Amino acid sequence: MVADLTRDERQWALIILGSLAAIGLAMAVAGRADLLGVHGWLVFALGLAGFFAVIRQLDRPEPSAERLSEYYDAPTRVGLILTLIWGVIGMGAGFWVAALLAWPDLTFDVAWLSFGRLRPVHTSGVIFGFGGNALIATSFHVLQRTTRARLPDAISPWFVLLGYNLFCLVAASGYLMGLTQSKEYAEPEWYADIWLVIVWVVYFAIYMRTLARRKEPHIYVANWYYMAFILVVAILHIVNNLSVPVSLGAAKSYSLFSGVQDAMTQWWYGHNAVAFFLTAGFLGMMYYYLPKRANRPIYSYRMSIISFWGITFMYMWAGSHHLHYTALPHWVQTLGMAFSVVLLVPSWASAGNALLTLNGAWHKVRDDAVLRFMALAAIFYGITTFEGSFMAIRAVNSLSHYTDWTVGHVHAGALGWVAMISFGALYSIVPAMFKRERIYSHKLVEVHFWLALAGTVVYVFAMWNSGVIQGLMWRTYDESGTLSYSFIESLVAMHPYYIARAFGGLLFLLGAVVALYNVVMTIRMPALGVVEQSHDLPAEPALQAGE
Repeated sequence: MVADLTRDERQWALIILGSLAAIGLAMAVAGRADLLGVHGWLVFALGLAGFFAVIRQLDRPEPSAERLSEYYDAPTRVGLILTLIWGVIGMGAGFWVAALLAWPDLTFDVAWLSFGRLRPVHTSGVIFGFGGNALIATSFHVLQRTTRARLPDAISPWFVLLGYNLFCLVAASGYLMGLTQSKEYAEPEWYADIWLVIVWVVYFAIYMRTLARRKEPHIYVANWYYMAFILVVAILHIVNNLSVPVSLGAAKSYSLFSGVQDAMTQWWYGHNAVAFFLTAGFLGMMYYYLPKRANRPIYSYRMSIISFWGITFMYMWAGSHHLHYTALPHWVQTLGMAFSVVLLVPSWASAGNALLTLNGAWHKVRDDAVLRFMALAAIFYGITTFEGSFMAIRAVNSLSHYTDWTVGHVHAGALGWVAMISFGALYSIVPAMFKRERIYSHKLVEVHFWLALAGTVVYVFAMWNSGVIQGLMWRTYDESGTLSYSFIESLVAMHPYYIARAFGGLLFLLGAVVALYNVVMTIRMPALGVVEQSHDLPAEPALQAGE
């Protein structure tokens, strides 16, 4: 890592890491008897370790001119590994909490292993740890290839990647110790929020600086989606996390919003986190890696741009459909419902565009498990977006909301769409990123595909059935007008489905473990003797395949 830095960049690294260690020490002193102190010592230790690691490498020679002429892929390589590690951690926590719902006694009276503490570790570990690292790693890769420009410097990508993972680590440890902001989407402490804003501003600056120095005048559509993801997530994060800390020496804080305003803010954030973190960013991934792997041009570039603006505009208004039959004004609920239904058009345009791109290449889908991951992701994206628009309708929502149907819907998107496209992209670039001839085992990729597909289907169908039965039992009345079933009876009826859910999650987790093993073994293979020309900055202005 340090070998890629110029002497000036190493000096900046020392300043950043030294400042981080100082901030950590100040946090540790200020929050001696508080969670803030624990996180302070963690930040201090990591900052100090990084500081001395750079000092030990200060005398290394500057990177050669030849090396500086290549795309800067070191952050992408580390990001791919972190993606898989967070995936195993997040999915492992998910399997555990699913097992807890089926067999509650598995807690063993250990607070750290309780459902309430592990559930946000699962959601944040998968969404932000696994998904966020996949987005950062692939965005650096795609940005350079589609602009034919090296990243503007070597230090800011590392700051974004490692700073983001520091945020994830602080958040996960805070969850385990029992402190969040009590939001619907469990939020970390106020100081972690501020740190993420700094990291995210640098991330956006990298994109702008690279685009400004691009050698390709055309901005490929994948970059539009990645930029929307970066920009809007920053806005969502800042507004949703506006809070006042109890004191600078305490981790606890209070939100600036309350009551129905807080609920609306949370779901404006929550649904747009789905829109721009779990949709826009991964559509950028799909629009580059699927055509590239299939070696086919995108079916319709114009459709991809129309879909981009449709998704960007319409998604922003859809969050209130989570608050039907609440104190939120009726017209705001209806507005969210209307935009959610119309949102089906640009969403299906992207899904259709991806599948139509595979015209003439379906034999590759049959033979190539990596491309099959991507094709299946596009199918699940189409299914999930249709289901989401359908569930936003008030009459359907009265049956589905607060039930396991919503859980099934979320995991159809998370497992079927987000994870599948991430694994497909990861498998497609790991050999090139680590300069290996091929992936270690194509058979293990096949095994992973079928484990992932089986796990997703078992999980989603279990939750669909569970949710519909739940909703029907909760709204069934007898002749006297009282509920026919108690809540406990509905819970007992869910038990076999919860067992099935845990089994489906276990299959998906095993697939992630297989992927991690396959990638580690790929890295351990002998490197290619000659670096492929495609990894260097091209001398002639030619578009990459899939553009």
